[in-house]
Amino acid sequence: MNKALLEIKNLKTSFRIKDNYYAAVDDVSLSVHKNEVLAIVGESGCGKSALAFSIMGLHNRAKIEGNILYKDHDIAAIKPGDLNKLRGNEMAMIFQDPLTALNPLMVIGDQISETLLLHNKKLSKNRRKEKVIELLDKVGIPNPKRTYNQFPHELSGGMRQRVVIATAIANEPEILIADEPTTALDVTIQSQILDLINDLKEDMQAGIILITHDLGVVAETADRIAVMYAGQIVEIADVDTLFGNPLHPYTRSLLNSVPNTATKQSKLHVIQGIVPSLQNLPRQGCRFSPRIPWVDSAAHEEHPDLHEVDPGHFVRCTCYRYFNFPELSKEDQRHVVS
Repeated sequence: MNKALLEIKNLKTSFRIKDNYYAAVDDVSLSVHKNEVLAIVGESGCGKSALAFSIMGLHNRAKIEGNILYKDHDIAAIKPGDLNKLRGNEMAMIFQDPLTALNPLMVIGDQISETLLLHNKKLSKNRRKEKVIELLDKVGIPNPKRTYNQFPHELSGGMRQRVVIATAIANEPEILIADEPTTALDVTIQSQILDLINDLKEDMQAGIILITHDLGVVAETADRIAVMYAGQIVEIADVDTLFGNPLHPYTRSLLNSVPNTATKQSKLHVIQGIVPSLQNLPRQGCRFSPRIPWVDSAAHEEHPDLHEVDPGHFVRCTCYRYFNFPELSKEDQRHVVS
């Protein structure tokens, strides 16, 4: 594979609670390549957005350790002034809630034009307006000239999300982070937004990080998927491998939670327990073990590492091998898989 556009090495992002720091992102290593969609999947509270904000340098009071390498820059150590030259230009982010991401007092055209002006002061006012209208058309706004003069509250949720995407791609970034871009949208609009992101990848040849809690929405969009739990990557593989041969119990649980009409199950599977808070997060052993108590403690590593089980397929902790124990009862196997 070609050289990575973005390489994250042993990233640790910690937040201070009272007198102690607690890691929300803990020893994460990932790479993103040109013309690739890397999906980061996990429940709410797993550290996905904290990871995205770390990459963009948007944490004000967090303690960042490790490296976030983009070209000749280490985002984790870069000066704020130099970082501002990259953000919105070579690196951009699509935020989760478009209504709060947009300024309610500015018309749409001025907001996108502001992004262009910040990084390209040579563009004339007329050319900026032309380019904004081109961008609105590119993201599927049906009447871009009219939308140019509208305020955010005059648009639907799907239209606002398209505006946020247009703002993010205004300067043709090489790295694009989409943080839960379809969460507040209905299923039809979700599909349109995901198709749009895929088209943008092909058009801009960018590296895209797609953050979501739903494995179902990335099946036809992502090239690779990293499954994140409690601040750590627990499994990473290409999309076909992950859906065809999921190994970590958490990955299997997420997949089993996706509604499937083919199975004709009367009830949706629910993963027992919740993601622990930062203060209560176990810092030793398999972090998912409290939610699968039927798995023997001997199946877990004391200090779980990522194991390359096949080329490009990594799984954290040896508990994934538990599925191959011949003495395991069918009932226990059913529980583990779920």
